[in-house]
Amino acid sequence: MVASRPWRSVRARTTLGATLVVAIALLIGAVSFYGILSSSIHDSTERAAEQRLDELAGRLDGPGGRGVDSLEDEIVQIIGRDGTVRAASEDARDDLGSASLPVADHPRTLSIDGHAHLVVSDDLDNDETLVLAVPVDDDAETLSTVAVLLAVAVPLLLLLVAITTWLVVGRALRPVTRIRQEVDGISAERLHRRVEVPASADEIAALASTMNRMLDRLDSSATAQRRFVSDASHELRSPLATIRQHAELAQAHPATTSIGELAEVVSEEGLRLQGIVESLLLLARLDEGGGAHQEPVDLDDLALGEVRRLRARGVDVDGSGIRAARVEGDPRLLGQLARNLADNAVRHAAGRVAISVIPEGSWVFVTVEDDGSGVPDDERDRIFERFVRLDEARSRDAGGSGLGLAIVQGIAAASGGTASVDVSRWGGARFVVTLPLAS
Repeated sequence: MVASRPWRSVRARTTLGATLVVAIALLIGAVSFYGILSSSIHDSTERAAEQRLDELAGRLDGPGGRGVDSLEDEIVQIIGRDGTVRAASEDARDDLGSASLPVADHPRTLSIDGHAHLVVSDDLDNDETLVLAVPVDDDAETLSTVAVLLAVAVPLLLLLVAITTWLVVGRALRPVTRIRQEVDGISAERLHRRVEVPASADEIAALASTMNRMLDRLDSSATAQRRFVSDASHELRSPLATIRQHAELAQAHPATTSIGELAEVVSEEGLRLQGIVESLLLLARLDEGGGAHQEPVDLDDLALGEVRRLRARGVDVDGSGIRAARVEGDPRLLGQLARNLADNAVRHAAGRVAISVIPEGSWVFVTVEDDGSGVPDDERDRIFERFVRLDEARSRDAGGSGLGLAIVQGIAAASGGTASVDVSRWGGARFVVTLPLAS
């Protein structure tokens, strides 16, 4: 129950925010509507009063305003220049007596017998003024009714919006809550589990797919880590077991075991242990970001150094494809990259090895190829994984620890490049490392 509170909080905040926005919009709309309606009703009443005043003015035909006295249900007066009432309708006499209505250039509102009236006036040809008072109680009643309706409708609409938003947000967050619960139940021992992706094809489905991709990466990482630990343990246990067996043999049969033979085995296996440990430490550094010292490095010098080293060992190496190229990187790591590629080629070559450095555009391609049996298509990605050795290289004598090419790929990635393998010109393996040229 505690874990679901954040979602209820989001639901409440979303509902409150939506309701406030709608409330502000409705209030602005209601006030604007009321103002426009009031102005429209007032203008309409004023126009009707002026039209009626024009009709009455047209019916008068001479001094004294003959015809005004006979008007019923209207308050009409004819006022002289001196301000006295010359003639008045029956309602005007009953409500006003001898008092005159105000004469003004613009319509004005006043109270007559406790009721609001709109007063308009018009000059006649005989220096008299015709004044008409029109009741506006109906206008006020209409506006009052509209105000009451708005006062009732706006809260009801806000309540409807709040309920609708609460239900819609709750329905939208329900899949998120389900995803959270499913992910919360996934532990290190259950990384094979995945989140159910809804068929809605919306942001929630995208979230579920993203969570599944993250779980795939975590599962792959955990699997690789377990395999790495297992392989590392095996590789480290093998030389230790060899040293122990020879030591136990020398201890059990000291007369038949020479000290020189034992020392040679211990030295050889110790060097192998040292190489494995150093490779593991290097890979750990690369995994943590490398921490490599960056400086200009001439790749052609590194490649030529490997060519000389291999030729000194009697290997047929073609270095004619080496051209001048400079990159930014750690010279020690890039030297390790070239050394690992060269040693791998010599280990698998039948007799020929070629090393080339070819700059092209903003990149440089370091290529090492051999005339060995090559790498099968389905193994070309896996060969760069740690402790991976192809079947022909499983023996201690033919193959290394299975970390050399993983180090090559790690150094290439740390230097902003890539490593790949395909078929050489002789049908063997061709390893290509692509690195950015120094600017």
